[in-house]
Amino acid sequence: MSLRIGVDLGGTKIEVIALDKLGETLARERVPTPQGDYGATVLAIADLVVRVEGRLGAESLVGVAMPGALSPATGLIKNANSTCLIGQPLDRDLSAILQRQVKLSNDANCFALSEAVDGAAAGAAVVFGVIIGTGTGGGVVVNRMVLEGPNAIAGEWGHNPLPWPLAEELPGPSCYCGKSGCIETFLSGPGMVRDFQAMSGLSKTPFDIVALADAGDQGAAACLSRYVDRLARGLASIINVLDPNVIVLGGGMSNIERLYTEVPRLWGRYVFSDRVDTVLRRAKHGDSSGVRGAAWLWPIDCEMG
Repeated sequence: MSLRIGVDLGGTKIEVIALDKLGETLARERVPTPQGDYGATVLAIADLVVRVEGRLGAESLVGVAMPGALSPATGLIKNANSTCLIGQPLDRDLSAILQRQVKLSNDANCFALSEAVDGAAAGAAVVFGVIIGTGTGGGVVVNRMVLEGPNAIAGEWGHNPLPWPLAEELPGPSCYCGKSGCIETFLSGPGMVRDFQAMSGLSKTPFDIVALADAGDQGAAACLSRYVDRLARGLASIINVLDPNVIVLGGGMSNIERLYTEVPRLWGRYVFSDRVDTVLRRAKHGDSSGVRGAAWLWPIDCEMG
């Protein structure tokens, strides 16, 4: 059968969605994430899956979007900001409870996959999905398949240094990863807030800064201009390596309208090509991309045995 269930394991909520083979939503439900309790988290995911399957009267293919990644070296979760997951065999534990194979992938990978299958990049061969919000993540999809890499870190552009840095951008803000000047420290929402505060002494949200810029505030306009140029540089480095057909933006910062006109206008300065045919688009499925992408972790033509 072709019913597939996606699970989005977040820090505050666990969401589940059931899709048919055409991507139509058959059911959707969410519960709070048990805080700091790995065993309770596993049981909550399994309970949601079983409950939705019971409502629809069918067993499903199950995929899970999660923070962090499954280490190829150990088979255990690494790099998760939900620390109770670190060092745990989440896929094996869920498979044991549900008595079937369960696929796991990073939430940014699932975001990119959702947009590549039936979202803003549907039909594109190579897609780079970007999440710019409280952090800066990314995922790579090639021919509707997630590219994980031998270290399970494909797409983690946020922990590279900001390309072509200006003198005043060095050494850059400290990052939680232990380095300084990471792309994430500049392009995340907190990165923009920090930049504006450093120049103005004022603490404003990113959307306050955009509103001030639109109203003619010179300091806010300069901050937004720096952000746009930094995003253009960061994405140009991705284009130089991956050369994707489409780059899709998600996360809270993706709602800044001018990114979609100004960033492509600037990135040609940095891309190693006579012209840039890569397209920049806003995510079609928005906050639903992670959970939908989890459902698409199984190949389109895959069915339950």
